[in-house]
Amino acid sequence: MLDLVVKNGKVYVDGSFRECDVGIKNGKFVLVGMSGTLPEAQRTIDATGKYVIPGGIDTHVHYRDPGHWERETFEVGSRAAAAGGCTTFFEHPISMPPQWKAEILQNRLDICTGKDSPANDRHEKGVCVDFCFYGAAGGQHPEAIEPLSHAGIVAYKTFLHDAPEGREQEFEGLTSANNDQLYRVLQEVKKTGLPLAAHAEDNELVTGFIKRLREEGRQGENIAHCLSRPPIVEIEAISKMLKFAKDVGCPIELVHVSSWEAMELAKQAKAEGQKVFVETCPHYLLLDESYVEKFGAYAKCNPALRKKEEVEKLWDYVLDGTVDFIGSDHSPYLVSEKDKLDKNGNKDIFLSPAGFPGIDLRLPLMLTEAKKGRVSMERVVELLCVNPAKCFNIYPQKGTISAGADADLVIVDMGHEHTFQAKDSYSQARDTMKVFEGWRLGCSVDYTVVRGRVVVENGVVDESAAGWGQMVTPNKKG
Repeated sequence: MLDLVVKNGKVYVDGSFRECDVGIKNGKFVLVGMSGTLPEAQRTIDATGKYVIPGGIDTHVHYRDPGHWERETFEVGSRAAAAGGCTTFFEHPISMPPQWKAEILQNRLDICTGKDSPANDRHEKGVCVDFCFYGAAGGQHPEAIEPLSHAGIVAYKTFLHDAPEGREQEFEGLTSANNDQLYRVLQEVKKTGLPLAAHAEDNELVTGFIKRLREEGRQGENIAHCLSRPPIVEIEAISKMLKFAKDVGCPIELVHVSSWEAMELAKQAKAEGQKVFVETCPHYLLLDESYVEKFGAYAKCNPALRKKEEVEKLWDYVLDGTVDFIGSDHSPYLVSEKDKLDKNGNKDIFLSPAGFPGIDLRLPLMLTEAKKGRVSMERVVELLCVNPAKCFNIYPQKGTISAGADADLVIVDMGHEHTFQAKDSYSQARDTMKVFEGWRLGCSVDYTVVRGRVVVENGVVDESAAGWGQMVTPNKKG
């Protein structure tokens, strides 16, 4: 007898949707067959009229545990992931401290799994979905980069700029703010065979633009943030990253690419045979700088939101295959941090941290665009579910509905339109989710299944699933 059967759904199998049933046993997919042909199961979910897709994989998540659990914990944040159809998240290494060595990584793992340990001093029960870790790679601890690869990370992450003022602890071992550091980091990462993800913004340009805007007294203007980080900031940094990586021979990932000229550089590099993965985010495809003018720090992100025409051009690279996957860049903060004033009580857009939550909106937002006809359903599944698994070498364990794979799936009702209200989000940072408040979503996530366990049913997260999540590590080479 099977543990679970999902019947009568439109199932994504081998690149297309077809009506069939899916059978699950012992946390794995075991059968995908014509409707009505599968054996009995302990439980059956009728997905008639709904779409069944592989579990979503979010390649870009920042939880704040440990160090800033008041922003969002792993446990709570994973509920938001599950509610949004994400069954595996990739945690980036901003924490106190970042995981630049295996011991630090183990501390974060203890929290994620709910292990009773000194690192888990708040006795978190653990996450309800699976997860992967990036490792920190920067100029402070280059000797620790290669050894960290043996701890099960899927990739490395570095920032091409200095640590933000006051956040030095969160960025220890994570920045490559000059050319010498970046080149050394690429050399060390190459030894591992893993890709190096780069937050690519030119440090000197950003610093200079902010300095001049402050001198002009424009820090009280919301748009000053966009002016401090125009497209050239990203273009210049990505150009350097591509050149250095090509010279060293290191595979790289360009995260949250926001400008079409940077996309074009990546496209050309790929055409020339360079191993480059490209990520963008829903907010770069759906929001423009007018949202920064309207919402201020609540729409502040790095890179900054772009002009409307830039946003439109970005879609060309989603459709032509240049973009490999779409991550949320989920970044929770407190309202008090977003509303931070200077010492004189005046508004200063540069003092507010960059980033906003979105892990639970990634899939619904992109499927809404599919419903509008802007992109195919199949392409959305590739970008959010399949390609992340393939690019980071966790396929076919993840990213597919096929026999032997982990039984991760999402059941989506494309007929259920509703209005997003931030108060209903599972994210601990829901009070900062202002930019998408009131947006009309063209679908609902009805069920999320992680390794055979139903963790979301009828849109409600099963909080008893805390601790169910497991760390996923890359497949062994060869």
